[in-house]
Amino acid sequence: MLRHLIVSVTTVLTLSLTGCGYNDFQRLDEEVKAGWSEVLNQYQRRADLSPNIVATVKGEANFEQETLTKVVEARAKATSIQATPELVNNPEAFQKFQAAQGELTGALSRLLVVSEQYPNLKANQGFQDLRVQLEGTENRITVARNRYIKTVADYNVLVRSVPSNFTAMAMGYQVKPSFTVPNEAQISAPPAVSFDKPAAKP
Repeated sequence: MLRHLIVSVTTVLTLSLTGCGYNDFQRLDEEVKAGWSEVLNQYQRRADLSPNIVATVKGEANFEQETLTKVVEARAKATSIQATPELVNNPEAFQKFQAAQGELTGALSRLLVVSEQYPNLKANQGFQDLRVQLEGTENRITVARNRYIKTVADYNVLVRSVPSNFTAMAMGYQVKPSFTVPNEAQISAPPAVSFDKPAAKP
């Protein structure tokens, strides 16, 4: 009798949790964590590339010091923010993190554009290799960010929807911040730089 009662109660609770979105919250929360981890991996890869790029460019005489300084400062700022898993639940901290990463994107893009003015850098195979690695990393960042944005959007819809919103309130699930800055497209776009000489005008 007691066993049947326990089985019945367990079955009812399981069906209730399934119907209220509890399992979906668990699944999406894990997907958000995995997506965030991949974003951080790609940002770290870029941060690791930055010093090598700066060191290579420093060897070019008369290269714009201001451009190099901005890259160094932007990297320092981006890597100084502790990107813990809890950051994805803190809108203010998340905004500071993405703003810092955006500054590094802009600084590196500027450096690549300026480097076009230096023939020696164009002919430097080491610099060319680093440029290719950076562009590939920027592409992977864009992909990782877009996947994260999609997963967070699915999670946030579940938080706001009925009846799963009641589960969210009961369990303390809240809307998570995402990459939503005004210049999102600009920040996400990899630096498109051509190292080919412009065609001669007729």
